[in-house]
Amino acid sequence: MNHLPLIIKREYLAKVRNKAFIIMTFLSPLIIIGLISVVAYLTQMNNSKVRQISVLDQSGLVKDIFKDTENTKYTLLEDTITLDNAKTTVKEKGDYGLLHIQKFDSIEEASTSIRFYSEDSPSLSLINSLDDKIEKELTSINMNRMGVNPEIIASSKVFIDIEQESFAGKKTSKLDSGIKIIFGVIAGYLLFMFIIIYGNMIMRSVIEEKTSRIIEVIISSVKPIQLMLGKIIGTSLVGITQVVIWIILGSGLIILVSLIFGIDLGQMGMPQQEMMEQAMQGSGNSMETAQRFMNAFFNLPLTNLIIAFILFFISGYLLYSSLYAAIGAAVDNETDTQQFMMPIIVPLILAVYVGGFTVIEDPHGTVSTVFSFIPFTSPVVMLMRIPFGVPIWQQLLSLLILISTFMFTVWFAAKIYRVGILMYGKKPSYKELIKWIKY
Repeated sequence: MNHLPLIIKREYLAKVRNKAFIIMTFLSPLIIIGLISVVAYLTQMNNSKVRQISVLDQSGLVKDIFKDTENTKYTLLEDTITLDNAKTTVKEKGDYGLLHIQKFDSIEEASTSIRFYSEDSPSLSLINSLDDKIEKELTSINMNRMGVNPEIIASSKVFIDIEQESFAGKKTSKLDSGIKIIFGVIAGYLLFMFIIIYGNMIMRSVIEEKTSRIIEVIISSVKPIQLMLGKIIGTSLVGITQVVIWIILGSGLIILVSLIFGIDLGQMGMPQQEMMEQAMQGSGNSMETAQRFMNAFFNLPLTNLIIAFILFFISGYLLYSSLYAAIGAAVDNETDTQQFMMPIIVPLILAVYVGGFTVIEDPHGTVSTVFSFIPFTSPVVMLMRIPFGVPIWQQLLSLLILISTFMFTVWFAAKIYRVGILMYGKKPSYKELIKWIKY
């Protein structure tokens, strides 16, 4: 009799009715959103802080370039005041800092003639901003002295955005490549995290049942392979349920926090946002950029990506979770699992590194292609390659190898599971596990 549906149902209900599961499912988004909100609030406070900076320009060349902004106010000091007096004045006023520009004989000496004095280390963004202002002004002065018109130089600049097109006539761009990288990295890391979190949950579940001796009753009427598969599938469904609740609850909390407390969670990404804006300079206005982003997204092979994501995600997860279940059956407690975890973790980490470095640089190179066929790395690496266009035959071959390996792994894990689940008080070695397979 096939008891698999009953085992899946039992495993699923036992997990979702567990108090610890219910608490963590609803508490985790609250904790994470709470932490994000605190960090965003502190970032927002920091960004809204007004810094008062005094400027002592003894060169007389750049004093006019310092214009007040929303967060930075400048005070120009008389150039007749000495540096010591300026420091004392600034400290007494409690200003953020003093920018001192010494008198220099030539523009070339300017780089060693400027100092910023402050009580604490100034922020990197402020120093970069001051560097940029002074550098532009002195460069402009230098050009004028050399008889070069800076306006002509500025107007002569040409911005290049190379359009890409395949020999078959398909057009792409740098933005298309960026979207593909983002999709591939998210898919790969999502699978990696799912395997780590819920694989460990399966392993702990097997150890708990083995320790409580309930397994001796269950195993008398159920085949070990059915019990193992039921545990894997049931726990996977629990994981999917938990992730869906987290997404719904997390999205609602983000909107709620933004509306009630007025905290802009996007403030957390301000430095990165500024870098992206700088990178996008010269590529047109925001509407044009948004349109290009949407075009790049819809240029992705979405149907192929969704189907491949589901198949590789499920196959990859089942492959690793069967190994976690076998390890759980082989040991008596979590401490003993450490010696068996390395062969599982190493291929996963390798897949993420290959995907993160090699696939992004050369998605169809030898290394990327080989690792996308090795079953222990293919779920992550192939998911990262597919957005760049992988032939269907390669995807099918990789999936076939992965499913074949998964079936072999289930058979292999079931052999260990069958013996290990009833073995107590003995710390197994690799040699011992090989003996169990031969039973």
